[in-house]
Amino acid sequence: QVQLVESGGGLVQPGGSLRLSCAASGSIFKIKTMGWYRQAPGKQRTLVASITSNNITFYVDSVKGRFTISRDNTKQTVYLQMNSLKPEDTADYYCNFVTRPIEPWGQGTQVTVSS
Repeated sequence: QVQLVESGGGLVQPGGSLRLSCAASGSIFKIKTMGWYRQAPGKQRTLVASITSNNITFYVDSVKGRFTISRDNTKQTVYLQMNSLKPEDTADYYCNFVTRPIEPWGQGTQVTVSS
């Protein structure tokens, strides 16, 4: 059974940076498109960025130029480098497969951007 464990969140001031990590178990990781999702209080969970098995990336417009998704298949880990953070980036961040997200989701990692 695949498990996903997110880490790296925290409290940061506007304009600051954080690097999120998602460690996956299971041999299917390296062939799957992985995504970072976020869920702000009172809102639905949405996809923020994704990366295919051959490192083709996608970003929603609100994070383009600020966030960078990457993966290390040898470590079965996907990362999200977040720069120039804004208060509206405040949310719980989760990783999961994109085509067929697994259930249950991981516990997520909380990101709070506030002065």
